[in-house]
Amino acid sequence: MAKPHPRVYFGDRIVDAAEATLGVATSAMLYGLSVYTVFPVHVDGDRRTAFRLADHFQRMVESCRIIGMDGFAAEWDYDRFVSAATELVAENAPTSDVFVRASVHVDESIPGTRVRGCHTTVSMFVYDAVPIVPQDGMRLKTSQWRRIPDAAIPSRAKVNGAYVNSVLAKQDAIDAGYDDAVFLDGNGHVCEASAANIFLVRGGTLITPDVSCDILDGINRRTLLTLAAEDGVPVVERTVDLTELYIADEVFVTGTSAGVAPVLEVDGRVVGSGRQGPISEALRKRHASALRSDTLHGWVTSL
Repeated sequence: MAKPHPRVYFGDRIVDAAEATLGVATSAMLYGLSVYTVFPVHVDGDRRTAFRLADHFQRMVESCRIIGMDGFAAEWDYDRFVSAATELVAENAPTSDVFVRASVHVDESIPGTRVRGCHTTVSMFVYDAVPIVPQDGMRLKTSQWRRIPDAAIPSRAKVNGAYVNSVLAKQDAIDAGYDDAVFLDGNGHVCEASAANIFLVRGGTLITPDVSCDILDGINRRTLLTLAAEDGVPVVERTVDLTELYIADEVFVTGTSAGVAPVLEVDGRVVGSGRQGPISEALRKRHASALRSDTLHGWVTSL
């Protein structure tokens, strides 16, 4: 992650980043009791637009609801969220595209792991929009670590503490000389990369694990499914076997911080032609265009 910009939103106000501190005895620190989302902001001179901001806000609401952090939805609505994001981005006055990471954390010092009824704090910070994975072609390695099942930690909730799972998988992949990991579920089916959804193309059909496969219901994932359908590409959401990645015509990953990144190799096996394929390339261009000037779907919000 790039270095945060100097001003951050913390405790209902904009402060210098050094002033935004978290108590060592808070539940967020002790147990990872916080949820988050990251949304992109396109900057074109004085014009700043956020992509699918309403969906990102709704995901925070749903993540809080799932784990019982009921204070956020009681105190925050979408208009307040937009206002806070607008003020924060304006304070930092970025001159190029940025990401905004928004979090809700339990800031009480409490015994045990109780969460319902506890006070929460919202924070946001801005950082340069640097992708977290290579954009010119990735090499993936199947992880020995299995994806946390939805029955253990809900996959639909972006809970900070759950990302230890991703850290273990990605670090092992990097140590082995790869760029990222492929998570499998307990039955050996493909879930996702360490922090991005995964797609493959076979015979002109776009395939991706469905949302019951212990995956994050990613907002970029939804975007690409919509764009592919509009372009007439057949789309299938289903269980995916690992060996399907080996024989796919194309493989790519997607996420807010990952963009649309082609995968050229999985477990030492070259994917397709060894270059980015036509469907992923077309979706990458469509996605980039939508980020900046979508008018058809109402995905862009001015800040």
